[in-house]
Amino acid sequence: MLAVIETGGKQYLISPKQKIKIEKIKGIKEGEEMVFDKVLLFIDEKGEVKIGQPYVSGMKISAKCEELGKSKKVIVFRYHSKTRYKKKKGHRQPFMRVSIKETK
Repeated sequence: MLAVIETGGKQYLISPKQKIKIEKIKGIKEGEEMVFDKVLLFIDEKGEVKIGQPYVSGMKISAKCEELGKSKKVIVFRYHSKTRYKKKKGHRQPFMRVSIKETK
């Protein structure tokens, strides 16, 4: 089984028992179950393909949040020559590590 889901403005190709790193979803804590209902494409074991317009109707994929964390720091440095302007800023993007369970 393969599926393409949409979450956090990005698309992910997933299969059962796979672990993926996605953007953090508010309100979900570590160890909680969640459901992805924005399924764009689904291929079952027989090889039948279902393509959504934009989403496959009635298809849901359940998952479990395994870990919450932050990515490595990204440095944002702005500099204007000849004006003594420089600004350094750092950013750490929050993420969730999710294990895919089953389709409904």
